[in-house]
Amino acid sequence: MAALLTRFRVDLVLLLVAASWGSTYLVAKDLLSPSAVVALLALRMLVAAAIMSVIVAARRSRPTAAELRVGVILGALLAAVFVFETFGIAHTSATNAGLIISLTMVFTPILDSVVSGRRLPSRFFVAAVLAIGGVVLLAGNGAFRPPSLGDLLVLIAALVRAVHVTSMHKLTLDKPMDSLRLTTVQLATCAAIFCVASLFYGDSIPHFIGALDAGQVGLFLYLVLACTVFAFLAQTWAVRRTSPSRVSLLLGTEPVWAAIIGITIARDSVALAGYCGIALILVGTAWGRSIEQSHRLEVSPRRSGREIRLVGRGAPKNGNCQPV
Repeated sequence: MAALLTRFRVDLVLLLVAASWGSTYLVAKDLLSPSAVVALLALRMLVAAAIMSVIVAARRSRPTAAELRVGVILGALLAAVFVFETFGIAHTSATNAGLIISLTMVFTPILDSVVSGRRLPSRFFVAAVLAIGGVVLLAGNGAFRPPSLGDLLVLIAALVRAVHVTSMHKLTLDKPMDSLRLTTVQLATCAAIFCVASLFYGDSIPHFIGALDAGQVGLFLYLVLACTVFAFLAQTWAVRRTSPSRVSLLLGTEPVWAAIIGITIARDSVALAGYCGIALILVGTAWGRSIEQSHRLEVSPRRSGREIRLVGRGAPKNGNCQPV
């Protein structure tokens, strides 16, 4: 009975993380205008990095030279993900953004197979085609029109996120690195990049803060505390108490939450073709992830175990959608 309650508690925490990530797109959209993107990212990363730094300091530890070097590289990639994703959110619906970014789960295995030379089963590409076809249907929403600028930017973010996840694996493989410290360095790198960029583009940080009303301040704190700090700490806590496969499965429900929140709360307009696209994206990404994980276990069980542990401990979004 105690074991069952523990498993339920862990599963519930992971579902809360997935739901918070799924809500990120709507929350960010409510805070955004095109001129406020960089200021929002700078302030979000500053606050998140400061909180994570306090937690690291409380553990009486500091990043090693390797963690600093790798963290800065990964942080620069993560900053690129946030730029494309957040500008994309400003120009598309929350539903579209949350579902298109889930293509990371398809792009990452393809990129990893190119880098490692490990061939994927042909049925994986069938799943990938299903997911990409779903994006086309969702973007057109029943009409024959090209994807919007926002859809394309989020699609680029999914590609860059695949590069980030693959790079994280390659740069941290067989190296003793603490996931908490590594993530803190990445967030601090993002904060530095966006703070400098805010001096030259869009609203300044003080102007952005001054324009927020009480409701938007609450949304911003939710974005930082729930969707960033809590999500990472909860994932790190949960992965030590359940299997990596279960972590991946539950966190993989993020696009489902994004669709539910976008349609029910944001009232995004979705036609029948759009709903068919949503179904194809969810089926294609889930099927593709399952095929890739099974194939990896069959080809190299020892290597597979190492990769999955990295996803759970070292990668903030993981082959999943949200990195932090």
